[in-house]
Amino acid sequence: MPPPSQIIYSLVARESTVLAEYTATSGNFIQVTGIILKRLNFNVNTKISYVYDKYVFHCIVDDKLVYLCMTDEDFPRRIPFAFLEDVKQRFKAAYGDRGKRALAYEMNEDFKKVLQKQAEYFATNPSADRISRVKGEIEEVKGIMMENIEKVLERGDKIELLVDKSATLNEQSFKFKKQSTALKNTMWWKNVKLWIVLIIIIILIIFFIAVAACGGFTFPKCAGGSPGPVNATLHAVPQQLSRLLLAPTQLPP
Repeated sequence: MPPPSQIIYSLVARESTVLAEYTATSGNFIQVTGIILKRLNFNVNTKISYVYDKYVFHCIVDDKLVYLCMTDEDFPRRIPFAFLEDVKQRFKAAYGDRGKRALAYEMNEDFKKVLQKQAEYFATNPSADRISRVKGEIEEVKGIMMENIEKVLERGDKIELLVDKSATLNEQSFKFKKQSTALKNTMWWKNVKLWIVLIIIIILIIFFIAVAACGGFTFPKCAGGSPGPVNATLHAVPQQLSRLLLAPTQLPP
């Protein structure tokens, strides 16, 4: 069974200087990316897609920077461009014009996490595409030029594009297992908390029933406070017998 479509690789670069990148797997596609970066015209804001083997490299060039991602060929084109538009906005909001003068991989430590999070979101969440459509942030991709990268390679420069699908599957399996364990732990804690609340409620009910039955919070009827009528009668019997024995006896005349 083939792995699900996803955003395999993404980066932000200034010409051939990569500022931040993220990959969901391993492979030699970075070589092809280097060829594309040299091919792009950074003086013109544009959107373009390059087809290579069974993969497509989508690019947005804006203000001397390029936002690029790589997907399977069957991945809907509008979603990668929605992803790239989102990445562009986040990068500009975080760094402003720093990208125009930053060193290689200067933003990688922080922005790599953003690329990963957004790539996973746009690849797995159907609402990402719907939100983009509603907001009107993404233009129709039909007019975006697609070019076969093999045409720009000279004879003998053909690169066999390799993507480690097994690594992709293993990573996705690990993420699923991790999410399942977290969900299981969350549900277990919810059950524990529910049982604790129920036990506390039962204890309180028993306590208030005992208070009502024993005549108050000091439990006077149950703690031997004032004697009940039966105890009072039993306590008076010895006293009456004493008075009868000690009384003087009168003989008849």
